[in-house]
Amino acid sequence: MSKRVTFQQSARPSMSRVSGAVVAAGLGASMVFGAGAAFASGTTGTANTSALAGSATADSVAQQATAQTKAAAKAKADKAEKADAEKKAAAKKKAAAKKKAASWEVPVSKYVLSASYGTGGDRWSNKHSGQDFAVPVGTRVEAAHTGTVVKAGPNGGGDGPAYGNAVVIKHGNGTYSQYAHLSKIQVRIGEHVKTGEKIALSGNTGNSSGPHLHFEIRTSPNYGTAINPVSFLNSVHVHI
Repeated sequence: MSKRVTFQQSARPSMSRVSGAVVAAGLGASMVFGAGAAFASGTTGTANTSALAGSATADSVAQQATAQTKAAAKAKADKAEKADAEKKAAAKKKAAAKKKAASWEVPVSKYVLSASYGTGGDRWSNKHSGQDFAVPVGTRVEAAHTGTVVKAGPNGGGDGPAYGNAVVIKHGNGTYSQYAHLSKIQVRIGEHVKTGEKIALSGNTGNSSGPHLHFEIRTSPNYGTAINPVSFLNSVHVHI
């Protein structure tokens, strides 16, 4: 009986040992699982922070790139707009110059009309062949239209002493303009002049009763072919 009791006690571990082993195992598992959880938690936190930082950097770079692209596009547009404006201004200037070259004008400014075309009297051997503009000596005289100088000099440029110093310009439409009684001639024969270009200074030379510009429109360069200059100017939309 005593032997059986001894066998049973040796075959079963004591309850305190079993409990201790279970507790130890539990603590070990807890430590292992806790460390793993802590490790996993630490790893996850680091990865999220890096991802956020990387995302912020990428957004900043993207914004800078977008801003630079917009700035470059605006600069290109501004440059194109400026070039277009300059091109239009040049075209407008060219058109204005072309229009001016194609137009006619009065040869002097701030004038008083005196003897007109067809006037008779003791001062002329025949009726007056042009339109007189009373202006002070030294007034700027301009080409009434684009053309080429065919006469320039004293003695009416070859038309006679009554005209004093004179200039005759040939125009592309088959007409000629004449400017007489000048104090100074500032062009030479063969010179090309444009509408409004200075060609002389007014005076009182030749057969003149006072300072003025004698202006004619002719159908040839020579005396005797004059037509009414005022009517002609009206036909080319110049009114005096």
